Amino acid sequence: MVKEQVYDVVIAGCGAAGLYAALQFNESVRVLMLSKREDTLSNSSLAQGGVAAVLDFDNDSFELHYEDTLIAGGYKNNPASVDILVHEGPEDVRRIMAMGVDFDKAPDGRPQKTLEGGHSRRRIVHHKDQTGYEIVVKLLAQVRARPNIELVENTMVCAMEQARGGFRLDLLCGEEPASVFCSYCILATGGIGRVYRYTTNSAIATGDGIRLAYELGAQIKDLSYVQFHPTAFHSENEREQFLISEAVRGEGAYLLNCERQRFMAHYDERLELAPRDVVSRAIILESRRTGSNQFFLDITHKERAFLYNRFPAISQRCLEEGVDIAQDLIPVFPCQHYLMGGIAVDLTGRTAVPRLYAAGECSNTGVHGANRLASNSLLEALVFGRHAAEDILRCMAKGYAQVEPPAHIEPPMFGGAPLPHGLRTEIRDIMQRAYFVIPNPAAVHTGLRRVEEIRRRLKSGHFAVTRNYCEALSLATVAAIILREVDER
Repeated sequence: MVKEQVYDVVIAGCGAAGLYAALQFNESVRVLMLSKREDTLSNSSLAQGGVAAVLDFDNDSFELHYEDTLIAGGYKNNPASVDILVHEGPEDVRRIMAMGVDFDKAPDGRPQKTLEGGHSRRRIVHHKDQTGYEIVVKLLAQVRARPNIELVENTMVCAMEQARGGFRLDLLCGEEPASVFCSYCILATGGIGRVYRYTTNSAIATGDGIRLAYELGAQIKDLSYVQFHPTAFHSENEREQFLISEAVRGEGAYLLNCERQRFMAHYDERLELAPRDVVSRAIILESRRTGSNQFFLDITHKERAFLYNRFPAISQRCLEEGVDIAQDLIPVFPCQHYLMGGIAVDLTGRTAVPRLYAAGECSNTGVHGANRLASNSLLEALVFGRHAAEDILRCMAKGYAQVEPPAHIEPPMFGGAPLPHGLRTEIRDIMQRAYFVIPNPAAVHTGLRRVEEIRRRLKSGHFAVTRNYCEALSLATVAAIILREVDER
């Protein structure tokens, strides 16, 4: 349970954006961090590849990183956001290194850099193939050492409403209802992957922050800009697919079709290192041409010692599936992976709702445009998580009205009817049919009507407010917004 009922800042989410934002506040600012499940479970902690940043100018430049980001995003990016990302990002990378984040080292002692799809230079720094987990664990250690930051696990924000001078948040702490008040709130709740049948996202990625912001009146922008990673391990038995990092192709893996032939030359001159949306679309078109969903990555031409040292987590996970990456082909297929759209924010992280901020994957800064450049996401989380915290500190320095809770705070009433079985499964099936890599216009139209019906039923059905109910409502809300955008194109 939370220790207090009133805070200066509440941060919903415990990934890179939320953790780094929390660390910007001095000891006079009372911060509550809420983790929906355990504090290491987030999309950030699952990020394998690394962080893209121009840390030196030996063979790189801010201009090249800027241009690579725009090209990958189809020039639908916000140029001002991209400019901030590439110029300020390197300093944030250096700051987390000073906090203990350990990137792999080159022989000269500098961070080792790798290449991923869409990048014209080697600029991605990494910790083996578990970069996100390394960042989360080290930032968590810093957060736990701060006396002004309270971090509470297994706590879900079920509802939010504006209060005098801030917000009221109704929570489920475990199974116990509670309410807290704050003057400022940062939503850093991550992605929406569980709206699809197959995703690389963890179980918490149900779009809760986006739903909360939408209900408060914030603008939700470009939610249909969903990224499908081309090379998730292909298993139809698991809802959560594990990722075969883009860095595997960066280190020389070939992409093969069912005939064990390379095919990317027919679709893009950048071959296996084309941006993710290009490779995913090529796989779908090639699957239609061949009539098969069998695709493979081949990196058997690399030495075993190199592969198992560079990709320890991937090689071990593949072994658990009976695949030795040093001698076997790795079965892959596109899978939902990342969200470029989200809660619309300005360059400071502000939403259209006063005192409400968003950062990380749930936000739309405009950095990614229509498609995220590989390894820009952790960088965006750091840069714009910091921006949100810094803007709150500026507001506080000018003097601000603190939130005024009522004299007597009634706990939220969460009782009601049990949730009907199967609604979440139905939403996932609709999304998989309607909008997987290449939209199906007929399925989009009929699917939109159905998810809107589901959302109306959830809102008006007097159901018990449980985690399952809240996540189902979030998924229905997210699905409806996505399909509405696609239907209106």
